Amino acid sequence: MFTGSIVALVTPFQNGLVDEAKLRELVRWHAAEGTSAVVPVGTTGESPTLSGDEARRVISICIEEAKASGKLGVIAGTGSYSTAKSVETTAWAKAQGADAALVVCPYYNKPTQEGIFLHYKAVAEDGGLPVVIYTIPGRSVVNIEPSTIARLAEIKNIAAVKEASGNLTQMSEIMSLTGGRIALLSGDDPLTLPMFAIGGSGVISVTANVAPRAMAALCAAGLKGDYEGARKIHYELFPLFKALFAETNPIGIKAAMEIAGRCSGELRLPMTPLGSENRKKLEAALRACKVIS
Repeated sequence: MFTGSIVALVTPFQNGLVDEAKLRELVRWHAAEGTSAVVPVGTTGESPTLSGDEARRVISICIEEAKASGKLGVIAGTGSYSTAKSVETTAWAKAQGADAALVVCPYYNKPTQEGIFLHYKAVAEDGGLPVVIYTIPGRSVVNIEPSTIARLAEIKNIAAVKEASGNLTQMSEIMSLTGGRIALLSGDDPLTLPMFAIGGSGVISVTANVAPRAMAALCAAGLKGDYEGARKIHYELFPLFKALFAETNPIGIKAAMEIAGRCSGELRLPMTPLGSENRKKLEAALRACKVIS
């Protein structure tokens, strides 16, 4: 489950509400397109603007559809800046049948490295699911240092790290210090290819929302050590990588999903629609990658 292309799933909205029918359709599509697992209620799923009931409903639907497919794992987004809430949500996700939990570095309250260690230790020991540590200092402000991840790797149920620091040196240090005891997953689509070269296992991908088969093929090649094949796909997708992140995620991917006819591009404030010039560039990138004609 912690290998290959794992999609950081969007949450489709319609008229201000979660579009449950479209969500089910998206999960079924990923099962058919070669995606390894879905991650509902993460950054790309607009978790900050989902109510607690909505978040649980989204996770429940994804579990239902993934289990029905027999092909997908579900890594539920259960993290928050509250350790107690993260533990509670993770335990709930386990009871629903989730396979693992994506737990973001506590944001806003700026814990120390010891606080971060104790936070993840509590979630791993009391939440009951394999935990994917989510390092994203651009949003959480605090970085999870490689030495902290090495300590966490000794704890049962710490299974992987989603590394979205954008720092390959840090990723390499994590791999060196953990000795392969946990899986390294890229949290940045453009770094998926180089991440395989340092021993990574896969990616939790935004691009996979709109180009799942291509991302799965890139990962399959990288896992086999076919770097020439992986590099070819990487450069085919590179214009799309750039266009999707021209504005804050998930603004770009929501626009891409609308352009591709997969779901509405509706966002919740404070996220706003993609600007007109960036939308034109995104449409061109989608055509270049043959996502649209």
